[in-house]
Amino acid sequence: MRQIETLRLALGEIRDCDFDDMMSVLKNDVVAATYRIPDLDTREAEIELFEYLRDISQREDRYLFGIFLDGKLIGLINDCEINSECIEMGYALHPDYHNQGYTTEAFAAVIKSLFSKGFNEIIAGAFEDNIASIRVMEKCGMKRTQMTSDTEYRGKTHKCVYYSIKR
Repeated sequence: MRQIETLRLALGEIRDCDFDDMMSVLKNDVVAATYRIPDLDTREAEIELFEYLRDISQREDRYLFGIFLDGKLIGLINDCEINSECIEMGYALHPDYHNQGYTTEAFAAVIKSLFSKGFNEIIAGAFEDNIASIRVMEKCGMKRTQMTSDTEYRGKTHKCVYYSIKR
């Protein structure tokens, strides 16, 4: 089992007992506004997404971690795209835990771990108006790149900006 410990958090595999906490994160309106996930309008959709994320978190060739505070799942960090030298990551944290430095603490630990695994560059993106996420990337030492993209999400076109940190 892969696990990363920080001062206040544990990052690790998602367990079956984390279903309700995961749904609390993913179905939260604040999270759903910026963290691109499918609509979870049926119990079957919830179970399918949960099982998919749980299974990925247990694979050695993927990088998906639950963020745990005192044993409770409060968010997740996941790979979006991987090649041999570079990995793109995303993250989400339940709003009850915002503005306490948890996302920065977790993401900084994952960045350090990914560099130790041989990645030379870590990339992350956010909607241009997601100032909180941009601040997390900046606090983790990431610099804004020239790369941008327009993406359609929940009926709106969003401009995504990207940040990078190199080993």
